[in-house]
Amino acid sequence: MATIFYDADSKLELLDGKTVAVIGYGSQGHAHALNLHESGVSVVVGARPEGRSWKQAQADGLKVATFAAAAAQADLISLLLPDHLQPEIFEQDLKPHLTPGKSLVVAHGFNIVFHQVLPPRDIDVFMIAPKSPGHIMRRMFIEGAGVPALLAVHQDRSGNAKEMALAYAKGIGCTRTGVIETTFKEETETDLFGEQTVLCGGVTELIRASFDTLVEAGYQPEIAYFECLNELKLIVDLIFEGGISWMRYSISDVAEYGDITVGRKVITDETRARMKEILKDIQSGTFAREWVLENQAGRPVYKTMKQKDAEHLIEQVGKKLRAMMPWLDAKEVPED
Repeated sequence: MATIFYDADSKLELLDGKTVAVIGYGSQGHAHALNLHESGVSVVVGARPEGRSWKQAQADGLKVATFAAAAAQADLISLLLPDHLQPEIFEQDLKPHLTPGKSLVVAHGFNIVFHQVLPPRDIDVFMIAPKSPGHIMRRMFIEGAGVPALLAVHQDRSGNAKEMALAYAKGIGCTRTGVIETTFKEETETDLFGEQTVLCGGVTELIRASFDTLVEAGYQPEIAYFECLNELKLIVDLIFEGGISWMRYSISDVAEYGDITVGRKVITDETRARMKEILKDIQSGTFAREWVLENQAGRPVYKTMKQKDAEHLIEQVGKKLRAMMPWLDAKEVPED
């Protein structure tokens, strides 16, 4: 069973007299910085001069500096930029200031595990990975609660890395709910696998495939949208609240019978075999190499497939139907 840490297991005072540089002020960065600041921790945000993040952090009452200047004055450097931007910024602006006695903090292990970021060997390196989007973590903190997080130590040069990680986790509010101990390898590989096979890749392709099946059979696209996409939130909410058993308890008997008897016809032994292949590609670094090369080439495959999916009929129908739902805070993807 997992080891879980709470407020009583952590000492925020370990951060007394220390400065945390939060590098990046996006979804995770703004929540980490503001939560730490309101916990009494000295925080400086690292951002591009006069960029949107710089101005927002200033407006939020935080101290702001360039990436390098923030790293130079910090004891803990929390690298919260998007994964594909981290290696260059790390090498140019952060690594020269990661001197002995300092700590590197990350919220995802990808670049460490796949050697895109190579920290000096004489510093602590640990991960605190909140299991929620940053805006939810921020909201929960304000309400006096928190979100769960994962903790892992990659390098423990000081002999105190786990304790410092728990102090950081307490500063952002995660020990209020619970922090689960893991490893960089486990967090990275399971995170990628979940995204690809279920949360993003699996779900979106299942939605499109079921929608296409109904439309090609002559059913109205609007009806297909409601049955294959719109109602998904209702089911996911039930699973989120009480697991698969609660969802089955809450739906009709005919829906539950279809779930139990037909689901395995969709997710077949072949699908499970493909999942194992996907996991092997993640574990071997094949997917990571593919992603790194894709970014180096300017993302040609990413951009082409993204545009193709954006033009799918389900997107056109969905936009029209969401406009009919005044209670819905409908979103539009901003233009690049």
